[in-house]
Amino acid sequence: MFDRYEAGEQAVLVHIDFSDDNSKEDLHELQMLVSSAGVNAVDVITASRHSPHPKYFCGSGKAEEIANAVRANDADVVIFNHALSPSQERNLEKLCKCRVLDRTGLILDIFAQRARTHEGKLQVELAQLRHISTRLIRGWTHLERQKGGIGLRGPGETQLETDRRLLRGRIKSILRRLDKVQKQREQGRRSRKRAEIPTLSLVGYTNAGKSTLFNTLTDAQVYAADQLFATLDPTLRKIQLQDVGPAILADTVGFIRHLPHDLVAAFKATLQETQEADLLLHVVDYADDQYRENTDQVNEVLDEIGAGDIRQLMICNKIDRMDGVEPRIDRDEDGVPVRVWLSAQQGLGIELLFDALTECLSHSMVQYRLRIPPKESKLRGVLFGLNCISSESYADDGDWLVDVRMPSADWHRLEKRTEGTVSSYVVKH
Repeated sequence: MFDRYEAGEQAVLVHIDFSDDNSKEDLHELQMLVSSAGVNAVDVITASRHSPHPKYFCGSGKAEEIANAVRANDADVVIFNHALSPSQERNLEKLCKCRVLDRTGLILDIFAQRARTHEGKLQVELAQLRHISTRLIRGWTHLERQKGGIGLRGPGETQLETDRRLLRGRIKSILRRLDKVQKQREQGRRSRKRAEIPTLSLVGYTNAGKSTLFNTLTDAQVYAADQLFATLDPTLRKIQLQDVGPAILADTVGFIRHLPHDLVAAFKATLQETQEADLLLHVVDYADDQYRENTDQVNEVLDEIGAGDIRQLMICNKIDRMDGVEPRIDRDEDGVPVRVWLSAQQGLGIELLFDALTECLSHSMVQYRLRIPPKESKLRGVLFGLNCISSESYADDGDWLVDVRMPSADWHRLEKRTEGTVSSYVVKH
């Protein structure tokens, strides 16, 4: 019989190479995650497999090797660079006699250390509770059903069932509080839309330099460090763009390959800033050898949260670490900026970024006159909800003549929502 062991600061890292590309992880990234968590890696064990072992994930022989490494190094915790099932965690803990964490548990621990705001702490707790809820099974006899007898008869609820019920109650409580946060953020977004203030959202792989760029553009002095997930709580600041006016810049949490779904669900309110942005500034560490894979991972997460269709401006960061690369703007065949090469830390190319943002946002607003028949009153209500109607009148046949002005991103979302119906009502000049 056993309970979960306490985790410490001395860790044995385990990395398995799989032949399946979808299951592959990066060992260097695991070492950076461990360093970001403040843990000391005393040993690294690697192996190759075609598929995970059902009991130990890594095979019984390799599991014995891990247990020996734990004893030899007096380690407190074993950290796998993969997602483990609850039963695999328990089996490994029985064998190694120490705490076993998977990749998701490690990321959750880092998030718990980084959370500063009330909202951030709630989001982390929600993700942790959802993760823990699948790992409540233990071996203690006090979790068995109550025995019969005088003074011992009762509803028969086990301790395990009680724990699960308490967890469900706490999760519901957190979701209610996060719902209030989401409504407050939605109110702020509606106010910005009414004022026609565009929103720019910094997105990118973790440690790509988003917070450093944010500080350079806004003098916000948010925490920035050369470590994974230095930023957890979102920060919004106003910037001024020539010929555009004010814009809101949002610094968001960094993405990572195989981002746990519990985290995506928990950070829904935060990620909404990305979903509702007019332009995404996709920051890429071009000095990293794996920048292509990291870029693809970010785009996958953006698709997952429903922000894949929003227009992007690629920010090729850290050119100060590359030879022969100067600040510049790359444009497409129509002359529209698509990439800006800069160094956020050295301040190289920042003026070019402001120029590119001005060009992108000056074309971000669309204006149309719509002729809406009376049967489409629901569409008219949707337009009023978007606060995009600048004037309205009636045609002789009773149709509504509506002049709308909105960000192009909102127009594309409206087209998608109405399956193209709204475009058929545009009056051609």
